[in-house]
Amino acid sequence: MSTVTFSSNLIKSTPAPFHHFWEHCIGSGHATLALRADWQQQLTRCKRELGFRHVRFHGILSDDMGTLVIQDDEMIFSFFNADQICDFLRSIDMRPFMELSFMPLALASGSDTVFKYRGNITPPNNYTEWGNLIFKLVEHWKERYGTDELKEWFFEIWNEPNLKTFWTGTQADYFKLYQVSAKAIKKVHSDLKVGGPATAKNAWITPFINFCKKNKLPLDFISTHHYPTDAFGKPGDDTITQLAKSKRSILQADVKKAKKQAGKLPLYYTEWSTSSNPFDELHDHAYAAAYITKTIMEAREYVEGYSYWTFSDIFEENYFSSIPFHGGFGLLNIYGIPKPAYRAYQLLHNLGDKLFKVQGQYQSVDIWIIKKATSTQILLLNSILPTHPQKTEFVNIVLQMEEKVVASYVERIDATHANATNAWIAMGSPGSLSAAQVTSLEKSSSLIKEPCDIKSKEKVTTINIDIPPQGIACITLETN
Repeated sequence: MSTVTFSSNLIKSTPAPFHHFWEHCIGSGHATLALRADWQQQLTRCKRELGFRHVRFHGILSDDMGTLVIQDDEMIFSFFNADQICDFLRSIDMRPFMELSFMPLALASGSDTVFKYRGNITPPNNYTEWGNLIFKLVEHWKERYGTDELKEWFFEIWNEPNLKTFWTGTQADYFKLYQVSAKAIKKVHSDLKVGGPATAKNAWITPFINFCKKNKLPLDFISTHHYPTDAFGKPGDDTITQLAKSKRSILQADVKKAKKQAGKLPLYYTEWSTSSNPFDELHDHAYAAAYITKTIMEAREYVEGYSYWTFSDIFEENYFSSIPFHGGFGLLNIYGIPKPAYRAYQLLHNLGDKLFKVQGQYQSVDIWIIKKATSTQILLLNSILPTHPQKTEFVNIVLQMEEKVVASYVERIDATHANATNAWIAMGSPGSLSAAQVTSLEKSSSLIKEPCDIKSKEKVTTINIDIPPQGIACITLETN
């Protein structure tokens, strides 16, 4: 049995600031879902336990929201449903990362749609009228919520216009859409934040910036999306096979490239996930928790926001699945039961704000040491891409620290810890859940504080711990 050794001198080293950038925003599916009571309950929990500050969704302008409809050849603006969503978000101290999409049929130049709810993906038949819609809506929100409040919002123009799935127009058509939209928003107030290009696969960043510079257009931030499966096949292809071809830090390479292109502009990833398949079993298992943790920690130097897609399995792009664990994107399942991925975000949220350097490295084991007021936290994971050899790793950690350790514990996420999915499988994978089963699975999902093996002597603390495959362990040392 081999042991991996890491060390850190907390006495002499100067920590780096550790910002919780991943809490800036979380994704959802479709604007009308935000009118559901269960969606609102789940987001309230995410705000309370995970600290998210903004939420992003598609379709605020689609006809099922009633934002703009045509009746007897007259354009009728109705912002009531949109206001209901924004009112709720403000009631829980959250704000929208407002994706301005899809095209109201009153302005659509064609009939092409996307998803079960048929969001129209064509350019406007009249760009002037599109600009008027954006101005009226944002001006209405300014009057309702005030300028200072709207300064905290983000306005993102469209969703993934580089994909024909979401935009039937050309790149030039999208750039024109952005131009008209940005001018309309800034007409309401110059300090409101507007950006794009909201593309898939980190696309169009440089030409988009160049277009804005050439035409002297406002541009407050860059937004884009990526998934580890982007480079392989179609979203519905077998994710495990796709990821087997991938590199362990493929998303970090994307982030570095996008940040270089964005330059001094803030960079926000407004969609990312462990895979782009909306029904992928990996989303529900400990693998997702480990992958999320590694990906977030590797993105920390490059992005201002990193919005996971999505917070809930209350989701309907293809159809609304009633199976309790069906591989949906969500951190919570349809019953509001936390998946391992949710608990990973909970561990991350509870981390401090000072990050220390660590000596030592190993192929599959990552370690970060973070401090907050009266504790030192050691975050460990044993993360391996699917189909690669996997085994439990034994880790030895040596810390030099001034403070005396007065208490310690470890919280784990793996196949047998904080894992409601495996508990549901052990139940026989029932297709629906009783109230008692929901309670039982909620308990199975919980983070449990367990004792850990530590020894302290003369400012040196030694810790020994095992980490199973796709496992996370967060050790907390309470000090005085």
